[in-house]
Order: sequence, then C-alpha cells, then structure tokens
Amino acid sequence: MVTRFRVGTNRPTQRFNLHVSTISPIPKSYPIAFRDPNWYRAMLDEYTALIKNNTWILVPRPPDANIVRSMWLFRHKYNADGTLSRYKARLVANGSTQLAGIDVDETFSPVVKPATIRNSTQSSHF
Repeated sequence: MVTRFRVGTNRPTQRFNLHVSTISPIPKSYPIAFRDPNWYRAMLDEYTALIKNNTWILVPRPPDANIVRSMWLFRHKYNADGTLSRYKARLVANGSTQLAGIDVDETFSPVVKPATIRNSTQSSHF
C-alpha cells in the first residue's frame, strides 16, 4: 500500500489557535492600569465606593507624622463557568510603611471558628 508517508508527501497538520483573549492582563503598576480602560474603570469604581462610604476624610498633614502609603491590588473575578465576571481593583494601605507603636499598635483580624457558628445556630433551634 502506498501512503503519503512512504512517498514522503505527508505534511504536518497545521493547527491554528483562533482563540483571542480580550481579557486585559493584570497590571504590574498603577500607570499601566491607568492606561487600560478596563482597569481604569475598576479603580474608579473602588475609589467611588470608598468616597461614598466615607472611608476616610482628608486632613492636613501634621509636620511630624509618618505617612502610610497606599497601593493598588488588581485581580480578575470569574463566574462559576470560568468566564470573566469583572475586573477588581482594591486600594489598600501599604503596611511596610507603618511604624510599630506610631501608626499601628496591634494587628487585629476577625476570625470566626466554624464551631462557633454551628453552636450558635443549633442553640437557636431550641
């Protein structure tokens, strides 16, 4: 049997990747995010929410105060089926610029034990 392989006329199958990603990659810095309309909108939404919730008030800087800087964190949020839900930008305090005893005394992170929730819900049924 004469096949293309034996004759030497076989060609590798050409496969094309027709998938084009329209998702903006996670930016490495604020200036890069600012130029991307998707990330710019996410930052604007975060800033608007912070202002609307009166998260902080703007005050004059005292001359001897340490300024705690902020930074942007960027993330893609996905639906359960793996499609992009939205771009998420968070403005957070940069803890590396805080001074112990001046800017922060202790760190508190509320943690709830599952047993606490389970016990409180069980007792409410009686």
